Amino acid sequence: MSTGLIIAIAVVALIVIVLIAIASSSARNRKREERREVAGRHRDEARHRHVKAEKHQAEADEKAARAKREAAEAEERAHDARREREAADAHDRHAADLDPDSDGERSERNDPRSAETEERRRV
Repeated sequence: MSTGLIIAIAVVALIVIVLIAIASSSARNRKREERREVAGRHRDEARHRHVKAEKHQAEADEKAARAKREAAEAEERAHDARREREAADAHDRHAADLDPDSDGERSERNDPRSAETEERRRV
């Protein structure tokens, strides 16, 4: 083999090695870029889901606050109704005590729980 042939083979081998290195570096860079794009899409999806989760949480908190407020209002109305019922019972007892024609018992006519009152409501 001649020296020129050996040099030519060595130069071709170096060129092939350089081409392989360039191709592999290019492939690595392309793969890195693809991974960056995928990571970017995942970050966008994560941001979108965080915003959606915060919106759902805000809606849930608002509904819970509304339910708590309505429960408090219902409790207050029930308390008012009990107080009114007690006042009505007290007035009824006082009227029975004052009425000379009464035998001291509550008036069935005005008692909302009596059967007579229920019958009058139906008519």
